[in-house]
Amino acid sequence: MPVLTRLVLPHADPRSADGVPHADEDAVFGLLRARWSARGLELTGFARPEDADSARPGSAWTWLTLRLGGDEPPVHLRTRPRRLPEVTDDSARPDHNHDWSGFTALIEPRRLRRGEQWLLGEWQVEATLFTRPRPTRLRRQYGLLAPHWCGSGEYPPARWVDRDVRLQPRFEDGRLRLLLERPGVRLTQAVPEADGLDLRGTADHCPAGSVLRLRHRESDAVVERPVARTGNGFAVHLPYRPFTADGRGTRELEHWDAELLRPDGSTEQLTLDERGGPVAGQHPLPGEPDRALYLKHLSDGRLQVCVQPPAGYVERAEAGPGGFDLTGHCPGTGPFELVLRHSGTAGEVRHPVELGTDGRFRIHLPATRTGSDGATLPLRKGIWEASLHPAGRPGPRRPLIAAPALLPALPAETRAGGKRILLQRRWHDTLLLDSTPVLTPTERSAWAQTRQRTAGYPAARREPLRDAVLYDVFGGRGYSDSPRAVHAELARRGASLEHLWVVDDAQAELPAGVRPVRIWSPEWYRALATSRYLVGNTHFPEFLRRRPGQVVVQTWHGSLLKRIAHDVDNPWLADHGYLEALDQETPQWSLLLSPSAFATPILRRAFRFDGEILESGYPRGDVLARPDAGQIAAVRRRLGIPDGKRVVLYAPTWREDQQHGDGDGFRLDLRIDLDEARRALGHDHVLLIRPHVHVREPLPGAGDGFLWDCGDYPDVQELLLIADVLVTDYSSIMFDFAITGRPLLFFTYDLEHYRDTLRGFYFDFEAQAPGPLVPTSAELLHELRELADRGTAVPVGYEERHRRFRAEHCGLDDGGAARRVVDRMLRLGRA
Repeated sequence: MPVLTRLVLPHADPRSADGVPHADEDAVFGLLRARWSARGLELTGFARPEDADSARPGSAWTWLTLRLGGDEPPVHLRTRPRRLPEVTDDSARPDHNHDWSGFTALIEPRRLRRGEQWLLGEWQVEATLFTRPRPTRLRRQYGLLAPHWCGSGEYPPARWVDRDVRLQPRFEDGRLRLLLERPGVRLTQAVPEADGLDLRGTADHCPAGSVLRLRHRESDAVVERPVARTGNGFAVHLPYRPFTADGRGTRELEHWDAELLRPDGSTEQLTLDERGGPVAGQHPLPGEPDRALYLKHLSDGRLQVCVQPPAGYVERAEAGPGGFDLTGHCPGTGPFELVLRHSGTAGEVRHPVELGTDGRFRIHLPATRTGSDGATLPLRKGIWEASLHPAGRPGPRRPLIAAPALLPALPAETRAGGKRILLQRRWHDTLLLDSTPVLTPTERSAWAQTRQRTAGYPAARREPLRDAVLYDVFGGRGYSDSPRAVHAELARRGASLEHLWVVDDAQAELPAGVRPVRIWSPEWYRALATSRYLVGNTHFPEFLRRRPGQVVVQTWHGSLLKRIAHDVDNPWLADHGYLEALDQETPQWSLLLSPSAFATPILRRAFRFDGEILESGYPRGDVLARPDAGQIAAVRRRLGIPDGKRVVLYAPTWREDQQHGDGDGFRLDLRIDLDEARRALGHDHVLLIRPHVHVREPLPGAGDGFLWDCGDYPDVQELLLIADVLVTDYSSIMFDFAITGRPLLFFTYDLEHYRDTLRGFYFDFEAQAPGPLVPTSAELLHELRELADRGTAVPVGYEERHRRFRAEHCGLDDGGAARRVVDRMLRLGRA
């Protein structure tokens, strides 16, 4: 393996005339992690070429150079190559592997001195990448290390390397620099008193008449306090009063920059020196329980004085099997609850927090979540922001921030459901949870996925078919829908088959005898290629090619009111490549299920499918056609619905034109007046809301005993089983619920827009809907109250419509759909 110090290369200075290195557009350089050891500052980073692989040991190696400028010679650092598959993953490049573009380097502070003299100043870190794109050619590329998005790769830690010398790595304009300095004013102690803080420290030059000056960032306000000298030390009393409402009127959030002002007009910022104990921290302001004076240790080591709502100031974190136990304090009036909010889906996890009388807390930061069905699952992949919220009262959210002493211990790690859950930091000291993907970087990178599709899957297709069924519900969402019913029927028969279930992100509980298969994993590609039966309710991957003897059952996931596939005159589907991918997929289906004679010709036309369509009814409807009282009671218990409460389920569809600006999911356009609903229905009803899976928004007010967020409930059929009335709009869920014979209401506040602009309908919905179409929240609540008071099964005047609707669309829903599907599936598998 090439080692940098053994290279004999002609010297070439990568810097331009202004002293800044030329960043090579064909290479990417970054710092992933930085930590201090007994020997020095250890850097872990990468330097990868954009146009070539760095997949093998020795295919890329890096030279780091530290430059102070002037006449000082540069310091060259030896690096060690390191295998970092996450670099390949982060590159998102399907055509190159960069597993061996990583490196580690050690910056020994002793090398930044000449004899006994420290070479103070700002050192720039330059990187040189050496690769061999061809055996006879050595290529050199230059760059600067850019920050990683999180943790020590974003804000590297500092250290005192001598009694009065500090080494501070920092980024400026995206470039790593090392500031070696001898701070002239060091704050070493902050002692709270009844009326303020006594600050103490040391100063190289603090003449008589010096003052501590605080400059208000948001205005021109200034606070000055006299400094008392004690040898080379100083002391200053900082009263609370200037920062309180009765002192000068304050904003919710204020920032004051601190400096020592000398009589000659010179100034110097204060550096926090916490080697003798903690100095940074927050102190409650007298008479203002929801505001605190915060001595903040900035990422560059300087002091900033903030006035802000008290934060959850975390001093210690311990990783355990179920999450992280955090110890710290949060001045103010409780009670509080811990809120974890997913930055992508806006999903939330909430837990109560107990505060001691002195504001001390011990918080359990969970690595798991409990779904609305009571199942405990690992946190969904992605970033979870952590904060404290006032419980049951208005007030600002309070982030969890790490004390300076905690930063070296981060990231901390635990595991849940086979996933790594990291306690990380962002923006220097803000704590968050990072739930990492189930797939390893080696498995999930674009490069690895391309190899699986082009090599792994074709190779597996040459293996013998195995007697296995691979089930897929919406790309691994869980154990539900028609595939669940098919599996239950096969299990009832005792069929000699291996049952494999596609699971995404470990977010599913499976019954005994069913083995989970991680979607996009090597075993998933192999299962697609070798399972005799594939049963799915949504799209199969476009690279799938059905083998001789293999049976692909497309159950689909809804009956037909709104137009689908090629019947939709909507550019959204075409623009996203949906129809093109669909045309590649449908020839691979062996069997397409139809819920009714009405749906069969529509499915054939919309999917342009010329294969076998089985008019079986949807297997998922069997549970509604033959409801079981014990199962109904079990679902109510699982949700925690009190006895005697009437259940209203609101399950709207999604709108293609209600997408979030970041493109991640669609908005919940909740038009129901929830306050009025509580007044009109709350004493004897519960309202379950089941947003469409595409919707990515929290449900405000859920969990109050009346409003229930059932967005994560694994199988909507069980919600339909317990619902006394269904409220929907244009969702195909209406066809399922019609099986029960119970009342339906249609909240159609945007009927014309949806019908004429977004989707269009397959029949005259206004004339044939099996229940009233109500355009306003007030009318909807009136209808719900009327239904409850009259005790009728179907709204008055809609009895005949309801009967005709069931006859046309639910005629096959006799409880035997799964049996018919399994019979045909097994016959095809034996053919």
